[in-house]
Amino acid sequence: MEFRVGIVGCGVVGTGTTALLLKNSEVIKEKTGVELIISKVADKDWEKPREFYVPEELRTTDYREVLENSDIVVELVGGKDFAKRLILEAIEKGKHVVTANKHLLAEEGEEIFRRAKEKGVMIGFEASVGGGIPIIKAIREGLVGNRIENIYGILNGTTNYILTKMLEEDMSFELALDMAKKLGYAEADPSLDIDGWDSAHKISLLAFVGFGKFFPFEEVHVEGIRNIDLLDVELGKDLGYTLKLLAIAKRINSEVELRVHPTFIPSDNPLAKVSDVYNAILVEGDFVGKTMFYGRGAGSKPTASAVVSDIVDIATKGQNWLWESKEKLKVNKNFYSRYYLRFDVPDRPGVLAKIAHVLASYNISIASVLQKEKVCKLAGREGQPIVPLVILTHKAYERDMQRAVEDIQKLPVVEGKATLIRVEEEAY
Repeated sequence: MEFRVGIVGCGVVGTGTTALLLKNSEVIKEKTGVELIISKVADKDWEKPREFYVPEELRTTDYREVLENSDIVVELVGGKDFAKRLILEAIEKGKHVVTANKHLLAEEGEEIFRRAKEKGVMIGFEASVGGGIPIIKAIREGLVGNRIENIYGILNGTTNYILTKMLEEDMSFELALDMAKKLGYAEADPSLDIDGWDSAHKISLLAFVGFGKFFPFEEVHVEGIRNIDLLDVELGKDLGYTLKLLAIAKRINSEVELRVHPTFIPSDNPLAKVSDVYNAILVEGDFVGKTMFYGRGAGSKPTASAVVSDIVDIATKGQNWLWESKEKLKVNKNFYSRYYLRFDVPDRPGVLAKIAHVLASYNISIASVLQKEKVCKLAGREGQPIVPLVILTHKAYERDMQRAVEDIQKLPVVEGKATLIRVEEEAY
């Protein structure tokens, strides 16, 4: 069986995909019985250097040549506007589509998948989450017999590298980010990574696959690591926690929590061991329990591997697997979580009592307290040494916690801005 594959976008991932299909076509044919032939590769600029030489006869600058000459169209241009037009045009022509475009699918995916279903074509998007980790396939096929309850993910290699350096080498955020840029792990403008948006796009897609429903992207709670202080990383370590930028999709009855934020997790949690640029996704099903998937979350070769996996799936199965849940699920933004709080306060009696009184007024109870006397800052308003006061709470509601912190910051004994980091302690 023969399938013509056309690629639009020959950057890092497009070049890797082209190389894989040309180098391993016989391996794929031997394993699957399917012959994948590259019809055309479209890119605006064929002058820029690439790690792999794309034969002249495959090159074009007109994406329409790809649409006309392919059974499967691979979109690897990124962005939203042109990519969406390209995918919808391919769908209208009855072409199957493979994409790594997490940004587009997270924000516009509902329309794209609906049109694909109406036209009877497939959309492959394994490469949009986790690079070479086959997480989409694992959830929709390997765990198909399970009701997915929770998904926890370290989904961004850049932020995980930065937090690893802060934890293991006592680097400041700024220094760790600078090193990530020098090594090519961070873009010149790293905002999508360090502000949490990349992880948010990915957890939105995992929630869709796991729960069978598209949730409005604006319903995802997003916080990044830009304001993380090395002091909190170190204090968390003293308390037995490791800080990660965690993406969470959690089902509680008919409600779903969708959130991305810095999170303390116990240091013996398997996710806490995931370091440097690696990604990991923990999926919990009602029958299988907890399973974890680990690997490189980006890069030319791992992502190309995921793209080709989708191409082979479409070529060998040729059926639309889109699943839509009949459950009426809605997003709950009033999380129920434990919290790490740090306040900079004068080192004198009665301070903790004032803060505890405010917490109690919002039904928030204190689990433990840590005060590092040796970590003194400059004198406060009253000329007294300022020390960090760390409070770990029992589980509380997000809305109550935000209001309590707002009130505590108005107390005369509190200097500067409070630090709030959520804590996930479910047994893994």
